[in-house]
Amino acid sequence: MNFWYFLTALTLLSASMVILSKNPIHSVLYLVFTFFCISGHYVLLNAQFLMAVNIVVYAGAIMVLFLFVIMMMDLSKNSPDSKSTLTKLAGAILGGTLLVILIAASRKVDLKDVKPIDAQTGMVEGLGQILYRDYVLPFELVSILFFVAMVGAVMLGKREAGERNF
Repeated sequence: MNFWYFLTALTLLSASMVILSKNPIHSVLYLVFTFFCISGHYVLLNAQFLMAVNIVVYAGAIMVLFLFVIMMMDLSKNSPDSKSTLTKLAGAILGGTLLVILIAASRKVDLKDVKPIDAQTGMVEGLGQILYRDYVLPFELVSILFFVAMVGAVMLGKREAGERNF
């Protein structure tokens, strides 16, 4: 349980550094660290498959894409304008209100009703059975949607200048 608190504090610290960092590349690196911390939470929940997918997809592929976009935009030329005092005040009030709401909601949580989970909760076999038995139709519809998006991206990418394929 102590490791969970340490990992949670590390996750919150790195996530706040994503927001507070002035350099966009540092923000992306903090976000990668945040994803690794979240993967640690998946391990604590006995969901090793989700941990691996989180590292490969989010901390790997998506963050490389973010880095390429940031490098291509060359954000060092444009410095953002400073926010007005009214904007900062509104943000602080909104953030404080959200914090009060979260604290009030967390006081009403009763942890005595939490049911223990079985050892097969985060395993690939259970995930496969749920996807292919209980959610077959949504799974197939999403796969068709991804296929159509992939075909559309290829058609748009292969189009010659001035040619209309639709």
